[in-house]
Amino acid sequence: MTAPASPRFPFTAVVGHDDMRLALLLNAVHPRIGGVLVRGEKGTAKSTVVRALASLLPALDVVPGCRFGCEPRRPDPQCPDGPHAEVSGTTRPAELVELPVGATEDRLVGSLDLERALTEGVSAYQPGLLAAAHRGVLYVDEVNLLHDHLVDLLLDAAAMGRAHVEREGVSVTHAASFLLVGTMNPEEGELRPQLLDRFGLTVQVAASRDVTTRTEVVRRRLAFEADPAGFAEQWAAEDAALARRIADARSRVESVRLPDAELRRISALCAAFDVDGMRADLVLARTAVAHAAWRGTDEVAEADVEAAARLALPHRRRRDPFDEPGVEEDQLQQALEDAAQHAEQEPADGQDSGADQDSGEEPPDGPDDGPGGGGGGAPDGGPDDGPDGPGGGEAPTPPDSPAPNGDGGSRREDGPGQAPANKPPAAPAPAFRARLLEVPGVGEGAPGRRSRARSRSGQTVRSSTVDGHGVHLPATLIAAAPHQRSRGRTGPGLVLHRDDVRRSVREGREGNLVLFAVDASGSMAARERMSAVSGAVLSLLRDAYQRRDKVGVITFRGDQAELALPPTSSVEIAATRMRDLRTGGRTPLATGLLKVHQVIGTERTRDPRRRPLLVLLTDGKATVPATDGGTGRVRAQRAVQDSMRAAGLLGGLGVASVVVDCEQGVVRLGLAAKVATALGGACLRLDELSADAVAGVVRAARGVEARVA
Repeated sequence: MTAPASPRFPFTAVVGHDDMRLALLLNAVHPRIGGVLVRGEKGTAKSTVVRALASLLPALDVVPGCRFGCEPRRPDPQCPDGPHAEVSGTTRPAELVELPVGATEDRLVGSLDLERALTEGVSAYQPGLLAAAHRGVLYVDEVNLLHDHLVDLLLDAAAMGRAHVEREGVSVTHAASFLLVGTMNPEEGELRPQLLDRFGLTVQVAASRDVTTRTEVVRRRLAFEADPAGFAEQWAAEDAALARRIADARSRVESVRLPDAELRRISALCAAFDVDGMRADLVLARTAVAHAAWRGTDEVAEADVEAAARLALPHRRRRDPFDEPGVEEDQLQQALEDAAQHAEQEPADGQDSGADQDSGEEPPDGPDDGPGGGGGGAPDGGPDDGPDGPGGGEAPTPPDSPAPNGDGGSRREDGPGQAPANKPPAAPAPAFRARLLEVPGVGEGAPGRRSRARSRSGQTVRSSTVDGHGVHLPATLIAAAPHQRSRGRTGPGLVLHRDDVRRSVREGREGNLVLFAVDASGSMAARERMSAVSGAVLSLLRDAYQRRDKVGVITFRGDQAELALPPTSSVEIAATRMRDLRTGGRTPLATGLLKVHQVIGTERTRDPRRRPLLVLLTDGKATVPATDGGTGRVRAQRAVQDSMRAAGLLGGLGVASVVVDCEQGVVRLGLAAKVATALGGACLRLDELSADAVAGVVRAARGVEARVA
């Protein structure tokens, strides 16, 4: 006997988070808005609120026995369980289906039942989570950590409203229209631009700093944990009233009128924020209609458009991965004032009035705009595009002229015992499209877009009896075929033994740990040089964002090295730290490399399959040894020797590395190249990081393949 499900925390018992609750309710009223993305710090009840929404959704009429949730009045003509005869439907609650971050492709889209296919000779399809979520809610916690191959499948289903399975000789398609809800902590990394745009609305949540509010949150949570059923019963009436209001608004939304004046206001707002494509206009219109229905009126007003803009525009105005999300209040108010002038203008002759644009009927080409609605394809600027943001363009050649002191950029550093200089950060040079720097060999790390790796997705390169993902059907059949007579086969199916099974070995791309070690000493402190270095690091960080890497930043100056940013998937934070980088002092190169060794050792323990790539930006002028002792020339010699030993230690670990030589001027000492040799890595100049500058960069990075493989 199945145990009853534990009560969920009541939706109406949630304290605060008004924007998040409104966004979820509007999507419940008008599912074609396209879903909600909830961004916020950890411990802010994001998951609690989303799960509580499920109990408020209206029940669904479904065809009895249909695994794909077909509606009796309009069953899917391509339903794998169909065709369905005219029968009276049964009622069941709307589903809240959770997609785990570590789910496999088979779990998401479904797959062939290989056991029945091989032993009984029948083609049997096992539905996945997309089928279960049809006409319900698909919830992805930590959606920003979802593997790329699952994101691709979600995008396809969201765009077409259908899921397609083409694998192991099975071709299946079924309806998959769902309300997509995702939660994420931005500190753990940003979301792919294509998936971000698929979310109709986005909200930012944070814990309240008001003592009374925080006290009430804790009081209610403790009461729920002490008696979940009793606490839920206390709020049952409020939840039931809210559910009735959702049902009433959903029945009214089809008849809400969108006047031409408000439609022009919507278009003017989207134009003012320079959003990509037309999806924002459609989402704004649908959200305003839903808000009007939620208020109980039959016509959209200015207040509805303003409320919709606050929820639909923040994540669409980002022009660069490092732009802060959100809309400033004064910017929104100015845009609303400007849009009011467009709303008062009369439409030109021959134009449609715009009324009833959102009557709920599908456009002639069918749904192509996200989970239940939207419009257009994915926006430009996705991970496969170049990372150039607005004004990025090509890489300017870094300044290459002698510094005022005439020594190629070198300058007097602070003497022994003196505190390092603390010069304000230089403005980064314009960003450029960085070349691909990859780790040699074939890894097994998390899916990404940098280095070659064996993975669950990608191209099948061979079959194997010991490793791989999924069954390699042709190889399995070939292995079993010669033994059918000796095994006494008589029926249509195959007689299989465990030794016959072959697995598919697939090769794709992985994300790496890209560790930036930045020399911030006095010899690097010329503003032109640090400007070029900062611009190069920001360009490489943008590249790491698109290639789904983890990044870390180590800086060294004075007599110490600092882990400025522990390895994280949030390159946004890394970019902020680089913009605040201060310089000055002596050059503890050996200490910086030893810090790199320590961080890589720790990360290999935490995530042994993620291969590291060290990017060291320095002029190679070591002046501080790793240990105290010695003065003058002896101390300087020890500093150089210690830096070479530390570099050799990293090279012995097989760490792939690229040294970016930041030395400038006519006279060059070539010290960075010596460090690169000790590391066993490539040495590049700053101007060779541009994707269009030197074609041999990747070949140079691959030159250490024998050491790393």
